[in-house]
Formats: sequence, C-alpha cells, structure tokens
Amino acid sequence: MKSLIQEGAELTDRALETLLPSAETVPASIHGAMRHSTFAGGKRLRPVLAMQAAVAVAGKLPDGIAQLGAALEMLHTYSLIHDDLPALDNDDLRRGKPTCHVVFGEAIAILAGDALQTRAFEVLANLPVAAEAAVQIMRLVSNAVGTVDGMIGGQVLDIESEHSKPTPELVEAIHRAKTGALIRVSVVAGGVYAGATAAEAAALDTFGRKAGLAFQIVDDVLDMTVDSEHLGKTAGKDLAVEKATWPAIYGIEQSQRDAATLIDEAFAALAPFGSQADGLKSVARYLVERQN
Repeated sequence: MKSLIQEGAELTDRALETLLPSAETVPASIHGAMRHSTFAGGKRLRPVLAMQAAVAVAGKLPDGIAQLGAALEMLHTYSLIHDDLPALDNDDLRRGKPTCHVVFGEAIAILAGDALQTRAFEVLANLPVAAEAAVQIMRLVSNAVGTVDGMIGGQVLDIESEHSKPTPELVEAIHRAKTGALIRVSVVAGGVYAGATAAEAAALDTFGRKAGLAFQIVDDVLDMTVDSEHLGKTAGKDLAVEKATWPAIYGIEQSQRDAATLIDEAFAALAPFGSQADGLKSVARYLVERQN
C-alpha cells in the first residue's frame, strides 16, 4: 500500500513539476507561492485514487493519467490555500510548513489559489483523451468544486455552522460536500479517463461517496487525538471554534466505527471490478488507518 501511494505521488509530482510555471517565471511571486503550497509534502491521495480507479477499469495505468492527477492536486491545493486564510480558518501551519499567506502575504495567497484553480481547468481541457471524455471530466469536476453539494458550498456551510449546535444532518452535508466531493470526483474522473461504462462510473461514484465521508470522519478524529507536530497542521482547531464534526455528534469511538463501516460498504461497491480494484481498496483502507 505504501509503495503504491508513493509511486502515484511521484508520478503526480513529476507532472506537477512540468505543468506549473517555474518559480523564476514572471511574475515570480505568484509562481513561487503556487509551488510553495503545491510541493509542501502532500500525500497526493486524490491523484492516487484517480489512478487506481483507472486501473480498476482498464487493468493498468492509462498513459497521461498523471496529468489528471496533477489537475486534481492543483484544485485541492487551491482549496487549502484559501481555507487557511485569516478570513476562513486562519491557520499558519499546513503540511508541517508555514501556510501560503504567512510566507507570501494574503493578496498573493488569494491569487495563488485562484491561479491553481485556473491552471487545473486548463490542464483538464488538454487531457490526452477523447474530447467527449475530457468534457465529461470537466463537467464532473466543476460540479464537485461548486456551490451545490460541492466543495465551495461545503466550505460555506462549515463557516456558517461555527459556534452553533451541530446536527447529524448538517455534519454529513458539510463532510460530503467540503471534503467528500473532491475525493468522489477523483475516483469517478479516473474511471472516466480509463473508459468506464455508465454502470462502472456509478459503482465508482458509490465507492467515492462512502470513502470520502470516511476520510473526513477520520480527519475529525485526528484533529482531536493527534498533536500538531504529527498532524502537520494546527491540532484542536475544530474544537476551539466549535466546528460541526462527526465526533461532536457521535463521539470518537463511534466515529471510528462509522468510518470502518463506510469503508466496508465502499468495498462492496467495487465487486464488479474484481481483483483489478485491489489497489483502490488499499488506498481506501489507508484513508481510515492513517495517523495524519
């Protein structure tokens, strides 16, 4: 599992190195900021999920899929840059390093996030697949990062729910949108890239929805149980601002059980792919067993 994730991360990093402007390209400040956050040591889980979903469909890694993974990582990094801003989570630590606005200032950090999002869609538009598949992937990704059941909508719900009593329905809505949507679409987009049928894409969607929710539940638990040094970001922030989290509703032990159950259900959705989905299962298992 570790080697599978490491290999996927290395493929993604090589693609990112090629696809992002160098730190010396004018205007150097924004390109340095984009690279600072993109190459800050992320696990590249979304690209790896896309790659292993493609393997589940095609039996091997399709040529050029690292470009899809790189675009997904750009979108994820853009969301982290903006999420860390003083107007949102106001965090000065991400992946164990100073956040983008701490190093480059708020204005450049905002623009770096904007630029990563723009570049991501440029990369998606130029994926080496049939035009129909590229359009489908762009449509799926656009929806996943949008305001209706997407990442931005989830971020709004998360902000507006602070310092208020959370409900199970609200917490699930936030988690499925803010974090889960990009994880889900990474899986489905990887399958579409590899030529998934409608039935296969639907199975991957079910898997992604359950695995994405499990990932965020585990993230909530880690925020309460792991210190900042090991977590790579400021621990205890959720509790400090009374965020709507899974443990706030169900407690830590039930949260851990819920995450494990969701992964089991996610695995069941992969039955049609047989052993070709073993890599995707391994990544999903890591989502709930990780310690940071």
